[in-house]
Amino acid sequence: MFSVIIPLYNKAPYVAKAIESVLNQTFREFEVIVVNDGSQDNSLEEVRKFTDSRLSIINQENSGVSTARNNGVKQAKYPYVCFLDADDWWANTFLEEMEGLITEFPDFGIYGTSYYIVKNGKNRVAPIGVPHGFERGVIDYCKVYAETLCMPLWTGAVCMPKTVFESENGFKPALKLGEDFDLWVRVALKHKVAFLNKPLAYYNQDVEVANRAVGSKLYKPEHHMLFADYSEWMDNPDFRFLFERLALYGLLPYYLSGNNLSVINHILSEINWKRHEAKYCWYYKRLPHCIVKKWFFFLKKISQIKNKITK
Repeated sequence: MFSVIIPLYNKAPYVAKAIESVLNQTFREFEVIVVNDGSQDNSLEEVRKFTDSRLSIINQENSGVSTARNNGVKQAKYPYVCFLDADDWWANTFLEEMEGLITEFPDFGIYGTSYYIVKNGKNRVAPIGVPHGFERGVIDYCKVYAETLCMPLWTGAVCMPKTVFESENGFKPALKLGEDFDLWVRVALKHKVAFLNKPLAYYNQDVEVANRAVGSKLYKPEHHMLFADYSEWMDNPDFRFLFERLALYGLLPYYLSGNNLSVINHILSEINWKRHEAKYCWYYKRLPHCIVKKWFFFLKKISQIKNKITK
């Protein structure tokens, strides 16, 4: 029933745990496709230690996570595809719960569950913006995401029909940050979304910063989803509000560094500032750039101190 795609690039210390979490699933009708994206460490050797017949390996030159996932789906034999990065893992009932969600809500475009955020060795339930007491059912993706800016659909806790994935041509290979958001929102604005508010996956943020897409790295506009053209969706008020919230938060590092300012200023000129927190108006429009930069430098140092104390 499920084809599980694991893109792999230099994750030797983690990949065995990811694979084991799939092979230990209580629901047994699945295959695991590991797409080795030109790893230069001993990641591939770690994968080859597994002899389960349901596991297969695709080797490709380093082309990025989007291409790796897309190539994995091309080889998928089952009607539903799931994605698990090589440094994350699942609870052993993840696929069982997904099968139940699909049975209860057939013909939906995408299915998701809650998940744990793993940081400094501690598990925290992702603060997804569903109403208090919500257990399972249909969600409005844009409204839920905008509530807390915590992804209601995270790559490692998502399942979708292969036909829907193919109809959207999968992940956009050019995007290096936000390629998952880009696909989920394209699907969610055309199809119904079913969500199970039970944490069944683990989003590992304890990976070395050099091996994480989300970090201090600044991307060129063509590689970042916030700079993508979403004009066709901007007439949807829920999507527009979500995009504006994400932009005000996510563009700050670029604004403070002076990168891509012409593009940023264009995005900011389109924002309805009255709908958003006043602090962003201060950051972008009222306070001198140097003051805002010093403030965030101070916040970063405080965060580093807190992390050292909690370790």
